Amino acid sequence: MKKKPESPALPSLDRLLACAEAAARAGGKHALKHAHRRRIVAQTFAHDVKLKLDRECQDVAERVIRKCFPRAVILGEENTVKPAAADVLWIIDPIDGTVNYFHGLPLWCCSVAVQVRGRAAAGAVYAPMLGECYTAHRERRATCNGKPLAVSATRRLKDAVILTGLNKRNDLLNHSIALFHRLSRKTQKLRIMGSAALDICQVAAGRADAFFESGIYLWDVAAAGLIVEQAGGRAEIMPSKPPYQLRIIASNGRLHTPLRRLILQAGTI
Repeated sequence: MKKKPESPALPSLDRLLACAEAAARAGGKHALKHAHRRRIVAQTFAHDVKLKLDRECQDVAERVIRKCFPRAVILGEENTVKPAAADVLWIIDPIDGTVNYFHGLPLWCCSVAVQVRGRAAAGAVYAPMLGECYTAHRERRATCNGKPLAVSATRRLKDAVILTGLNKRNDLLNHSIALFHRLSRKTQKLRIMGSAALDICQVAAGRADAFFESGIYLWDVAAAGLIVEQAGGRAEIMPSKPPYQLRIIASNGRLHTPLRRLILQAGTI
């Protein structure tokens, strides 16, 4: 009886993270360098835009990954066809916060994550205009520009700054507005900044206490979700519809249960 061939050895977490960071930095630097072309639109939607630079920045990040791992399997915002099953899956959001970028606002980033056998292994979120690069792997503390991150110690919703996004999908919009009204009365402040990955990194850095949103995508949260967990927080990612859409609550951990309860009562998550 023939033995099954052994699976090839998986790359080390340090090597995966180094590649993810290099790819995120390369994609972000390309977007920053070509910001004078940010208004060249490839496709428009009711409340969003796709830029030619989205595709270019993903290509740049992919080239870095394939230089490290020539046979890499990659899922990106700009190629949403489901990739073949793979032990190692790379996930790219070339410009998270495209509308911010389009209008010249600084709150956008390039996000690169890698999953190993379906579990987040490493990730990097690079915000060029802020000069910040957030990184983590699942056996190492999250950092920003090499300095360790820690979530906030906030324990009460009334003292909390909560970040979120406003999904314009008809089945979510009314629920979201009702929840915003409720949360605005029960928290210190509710903020919408326009980049899910960067928002979650603010939770990891202790600048905000939690983030939630429905109807977002795996590439929005794959890296940042790991980063907040490795900063001592919690990321709860739940499936939604259509494919790749997700619901997420990311928090400092202490506020997770009361925030989740409020969101569930509003029927938003």
